[in-house]
Formats: sequence, C-alpha cells, structure tokens
Amino acid sequence: MNRALLDPEVQKFLRENLKKTPAELALRKSPFPQISSSELAQQLTGLQKAKKKLPNWFKETNIFYPPKVNIEQTSSEITANYKASLLNGECLIDLTGGLGIDDFYFAQNFKEVFHCEINLQLSKIAVHNLKQLGCKNIHFKNQNSIDFLQESNLKFDAIYADPSRRDNYGGKVFKLADCLPNIPENLNLLFSKSDVILIKTSPLLDLQAGISELKFVKEIHIIAVDNEVKELLWLLTKETISSPKIKTLNFTKNKTEEFTGTFNSTKIGISYSQPQSFLYEPNAAIMKSGLFEELAVKTHISKLHPNSHLYTSDRQINFPGRKFKIIDLQRYTPSSLKKKFKDYQANISLRNFPESVALLRKKFKIKDGGKNYVFFTTNINNDKIVLFCEKI
Repeated sequence: MNRALLDPEVQKFLRENLKKTPAELALRKSPFPQISSSELAQQLTGLQKAKKKLPNWFKETNIFYPPKVNIEQTSSEITANYKASLLNGECLIDLTGGLGIDDFYFAQNFKEVFHCEINLQLSKIAVHNLKQLGCKNIHFKNQNSIDFLQESNLKFDAIYADPSRRDNYGGKVFKLADCLPNIPENLNLLFSKSDVILIKTSPLLDLQAGISELKFVKEIHIIAVDNEVKELLWLLTKETISSPKIKTLNFTKNKTEEFTGTFNSTKIGISYSQPQSFLYEPNAAIMKSGLFEELAVKTHISKLHPNSHLYTSDRQINFPGRKFKIIDLQRYTPSSLKKKFKDYQANISLRNFPESVALLRKKFKIKDGGKNYVFFTTNINNDKIVLFCEKI
C-alpha cells in the first residue's frame, strides 16, 4: 500500500483524469516519482467503479482502492445496506472482511464488529479506509477466520461470511464446499459461536443445492439491482425448516420491487388464460426464485402457460416487474408476420419459444430498439403467438 497515492496532488490528478481509461495512465510515464503508472491505473479503476457501485466512498477523498478483482467481488452500497438491515445486536464477526463495505454498514447496527481478512494488503486497505470513514467500533484481524473462531472464547450475535468462489488457480467454483472458508464443513463450529449466520453467495448458486449444503436455511434473500441478480443471502438458524421463506428484491433508481413466498410451495387455484389487456414480465429476482405459481395467486392474475412465465390481466395491477399494454396479438405465422414487420423497429423478448432473438431479427429484418415491444411466446393451447406491446 503506497501511501504516496493519498497525497492531495495525486488525488486531484486522479479526479481530473476520471474520464480517461486506466490503460492510458498505465502506458504513460507517471508524473509522480514515488508512484508507478500501474499504481495510478489501479486507483483510477477503483474510482471509476466506485462512482456507481460505492457512491459515498467515491465522494470521500483519501480512499485507497485495491486491485480490480477485489472491487468487482465486493458488495455494492445498496446490497451492503440491505444485508445490514437484517442483523443487529452487540457483536458481529465478518469471516471474509475484504474491502469492508459490508462491515461499514454492520458497524451501524452493532456495538462491535470483527473484520477478519487473511490477505494482508487487503486488510491494511480496509483498516485505512474504514478509519477514514469514521468507523471506530471495528476490530481488524489479519488471520484465517476459522482459526480465529477456534482460538477465541468470544460469542457473537451474528456471523457473516462471503466465501471466496475461486480456487488456488484463480478458477471459479460453485459448490459451497469448494469455497473458502468451507461453510458446510464448519457449520458446527459456527453455531457454537452464534445462533445466527448470514451467508452471501453467487447469484448462480442453485437454490436447492444451497439448501442441501447449508441444512439450516431459514430465509433466502434474492437481491437484484436494476433487474440483474447480484447476490443471494442465506439466513441460517439452529432450527431445521423444511420450506424456507424466500424474499425477492429488485432495487431500481425510482423504487424497490419486493415479493415474498415459500420455497417449493404448491398453490391450488392458479389460473391460465389467453392474453388479456395487460402483460407482465417478472423481474430477475423472481425469475431466480421460481415463485411463479405463488406470484400468480398472490397478485390475482393469470399465467399464459405453465412454462412461459408471463402473466396477464384485464385491469392493470401493481406488479414486481415490467408492465405492458397489449396492442395486438398475432399467431406465429412467418408469412403474414413478414408484412407486419416490414420496416419495423422493436425490443424483442422470448418466453417459452423455440427460436432465438438473433434468428427472429434476421428472419423478419426487425431493427433493434425503439418504443415497440414484441414478445414471442406460447399460450395455454400450446400455440406460438406474438404479442405487440407498449411499455407502461
């Protein structure tokens, strides 16, 4: 950690070059004798990513940014703030402290937070940044967190971990047992230190696989930002629950879409219908959750087909996802559709349809973008249909 990077002149230089690419700085001779071009490029990369992902950190001067991979793996302020809202008490330990974004928010809900980070440089960066941001109730431990727990007599109100999803060769791993620390292998130790455990995992982790590995899952929180699933949060308690609660959230610039259901729930009375006046497409968090039937039942609307995951109603409702007004409906008959699509521009979506977007654009010469939205899908009679819509 080169502290010369925190010099006011260097910080000013970085801000003045925000619109440049890191590669431009890396290839130029550094204007500062104590700082290399690659070090300047690393800080510029961090600043650029922080501007959107960590806006409050971006506003603060004298923040030191780690290598790009560490910035990419850390929580955003939106997701860190949300997970902190799930826990509170006297003392929390973060087994994988990293850059400390999560702990900055945990520290607002706990009297004490223990930040464990095995990487010495990353630990030093976290110490500097969090003290710069005014955090005074965080204890920093530069050691293996599992070793720390085994050696310590402390008990915690909550344990948090974001296990590393890369192996010793830098390749990605997906099973929790292959991550570091190995949470499934150490569950008994963790529960001997706390009654509450919160685990963050990749959005790619299969829900059933996660439940099977973690065993004591009480709740699963699926977090999306701007309709992209960013992380899964697994809340574990000592009680065994057969059907965990699932909460989905999609944070957008203007609102937060929420929907809650139960894993593997079976609802009686779901209805199917032909397209009506309005069409609804669930957000990415709900698509990950698989709560398709429960969504139909709780919102009192109908599905187009068991596998299409599109919904319809006569009257517009408040729905956690995209909403459209159906303007026209056509059977999927290529010969007649070629006339309909002549000189046409549209945003194309597929749900339960055998052809790709690229193939359909080529076949019908549909230009991308514009105000028109077209859905190629399958109805309850297994007919291929095309819905022409306006976004609400």
